Amino acid sequence: MRDDDFPAPERRIRGGRRFDDDEPRFLKRGRPAAAATDHDDASDPGSDENWSSWDEAVHGPSPHPEWLVTELAAKDTELGVLKTGKEADVHLVRRGIPGTDVSCLLAAKRYRDPRHRLFHRDAGYLEGRRVRRSREMRAMTGRTAFGRQMIAGQWAAAEFAALTRLWEIGRRYGTITVPYPVQLRGTELMLEFLGDADEGTAAPRLAELRPAPAELRELWGQLVDALVVLARAGYAHGDLSPYNLLVHAGRLALIDLPQVVDVVVNPQGREFLARDVRIVAHWFTARGLPADLADPMVLTDMLCREAGLA
Repeated sequence: MRDDDFPAPERRIRGGRRFDDDEPRFLKRGRPAAAATDHDDASDPGSDENWSSWDEAVHGPSPHPEWLVTELAAKDTELGVLKTGKEADVHLVRRGIPGTDVSCLLAAKRYRDPRHRLFHRDAGYLEGRRVRRSREMRAMTGRTAFGRQMIAGQWAAAEFAALTRLWEIGRRYGTITVPYPVQLRGTELMLEFLGDADEGTAAPRLAELRPAPAELRELWGQLVDALVVLARAGYAHGDLSPYNLLVHAGRLALIDLPQVVDVVVNPQGREFLARDVRIVAHWFTARGLPADLADPMVLTDMLCREAGLA
């Protein structure tokens, strides 16, 4: 990827609003019940099926992928839990049109009820993200139940916005892979399922693999390209590790970006970026990648320049 293939990051003064809450409606709605249709009620009692929530959500970038089912006649069927975490659980959902073979698998990331959520270390991540209403800012600062719900909405909205931008960059340049952000509804984020669609088996995390030397170098090269894209877009992942990198169809895919950091606006932006690099570089060198190819200080300095911090 050449420097002239990707626009330089727009320089912004601290206090800019990349993650402003201009429209808080979706942040406060939670997960509304599925809309009723002429067919019957919103869902069958005791069933794991609901009518598609597509018409109630903010949609991912257009044109939508051909595999995505957007018809309102579709139903969402719960298939189980893919992953549990401290802030959210990821569920496997099949969206399909009843009576046909038209369907797709989705990963539904759902932030937990405020009473059961642990937003650890969130203060540093949220620096630079602001909402316009002082009452809501006070609630977030005081970690009231309402404030924690607002924080959950900010996590979901930030991840959706970052994935949207990065997916569009990846589609154009092929230098970064992220799951397609299907839709955002309250604190639920629907994503492309990366894995074996027939078996419903998720792609392995990088941490689970033991790549041969040639594959290790290839994956490192893909990761560096992805980090350059993030930096040029003004981002640090914020929590990058081998556990939130998937290997799917030979490509390294970044996942779990709710804590994405605006490195220009956030006063700790450089530190978040350096920590991301240090963690992944250690994993690669521990598995045999030559240390001179994965020098954390060299890569961090390069990424800071790409982000306009140097």
